[in-house]
Amino acid sequence: MQFVTDFAAKRAELSSGKTAFHDIETGVRITFKEVEIRANRLARALVRLGAKAGDRIGVLCLNRPDFFVALFAAQKAGFLLVPLNWRQPAPELLPIVISAEIGILMHDAASRALAEALVGTHPMRRIGFDAGAGAEHDLDALLSAEDASPIGAGRREAGEAWYLLYTSGTTGKPKAVIQTFGMAWANAINIGQAVDITSHERSVNFLPLFHTAGINLYTLPVFLAGGESHVLRKFDVDACLDQIEAGAVTAFFGVPAIYQAFALHPRFEATPFERVRSYGCGGAPLPEPLIRLYAQRGVKVRNGMGMTETGPTVFLIDEEAAERKIGSVGKPQILCEVRLVDDAGRVVEGEGAGELQIRGPGVTPGYWRNEEATRAAFAEGGWLRSGDVARRDADGYYSIVDRIKDMYISGGENVYPAEVEHVLVSHPDILEAIVIGVPDDTWGEVGRAFLIPRPGVAVEIPALSAWCRERLAAYKVPKSFEIVDEFPRTAAGKVQKHVLRRG
Repeated sequence: MQFVTDFAAKRAELSSGKTAFHDIETGVRITFKEVEIRANRLARALVRLGAKAGDRIGVLCLNRPDFFVALFAAQKAGFLLVPLNWRQPAPELLPIVISAEIGILMHDAASRALAEALVGTHPMRRIGFDAGAGAEHDLDALLSAEDASPIGAGRREAGEAWYLLYTSGTTGKPKAVIQTFGMAWANAINIGQAVDITSHERSVNFLPLFHTAGINLYTLPVFLAGGESHVLRKFDVDACLDQIEAGAVTAFFGVPAIYQAFALHPRFEATPFERVRSYGCGGAPLPEPLIRLYAQRGVKVRNGMGMTETGPTVFLIDEEAAERKIGSVGKPQILCEVRLVDDAGRVVEGEGAGELQIRGPGVTPGYWRNEEATRAAFAEGGWLRSGDVARRDADGYYSIVDRIKDMYISGGENVYPAEVEHVLVSHPDILEAIVIGVPDDTWGEVGRAFLIPRPGVAVEIPALSAWCRERLAAYKVPKSFEIVDEFPRTAAGKVQKHVLRRG
């Protein structure tokens, strides 16, 4: 594949009067034709404001259909969209805004104070998505003044950058991951084949749009297939359950914290989850107790794995194996190649474990203006180093063991925290558990466990230590335990262990 067509224009041509987005807050439904018209007008408006091909356009907002309008406008005019994390304070966002050289910022009323703080240090033209944004330009007013005809051909090279996602992952060091048009198309095929996404699909969009899952699981693939997305400003348990109960959702994707929130909600037992034909999970593995809890309701939640750098879909376990191979993320999807590499740099054949490396059209070409990070991320042959240890079984199914950097050595023995965490969350009193390695004068490093108890339960630490020794080798049992109310997390729901290590 050398190029992609204008996504919004082609979808409008094929599905003109169908609903593309349903804004749940306002009740407004936007057809594919209306998305195309708004995107054409926005592209022209941005050019009129001085934006040129290659310029970075910032977006700071809760979820809304016009985010995707901006994304398609960027394709038409050749801008790079830069979604910004509205959860971050201005001092954390400012270095990103400066390094990306953002000249125009689009934002909503909810982000007004944050936008004003950024503009106070780094001047930008502002476009307000809604009333109360306090921006110098109002989106609808801008659009009404523009011609709705295409600004250009819209055709783009597959390897051309479309948008940048700044990710700190679990390390705290932000890098701008280049997202190309080819990556978007490859992901649509990968997740589309895995979930059987069709033009009849209806999904719900609530994961934050500054994260790849908010854009690509499943909203952009559903759009490209001609389906409909219900858009929530952000995650709300009752609003999501309302959509499920109404039969408005055919395919649902969430991170483990979402499934946990459902399970703890009073409506859990009465919600007809069977009305959704497919459930997917990513960001982190869904714990076995939760998988079994949903299975008791007749719901097979399918674990998957991907990265911002892979667009993101790499794995999603098939429905048939979801219960049979608990803990597995399945097999690599149709446009993904993977391999396992051991500590000596040898490729592992058959059953075994090693660093997961990934190749294919869904993989990023690298980090924007960061050649050093790009070189470090790839092995010879174009293989992306995931930084994860994975295991492949005799049937070709993969499981993610742990992050390589999270492993610690206690008394000369390798300890993978994920293995210990898996045991801890099987305890009836523990809702979530995180384990890190900490220095120890005797053993070099030992485990320290952070625990969130189940609601209304008090965890007995001395008894827990003894309970662990019955299920784990002695060197794997955490030396200390700490009860906490919550964990610091990324937008994908991953726990930021570097924050816990800082203490």
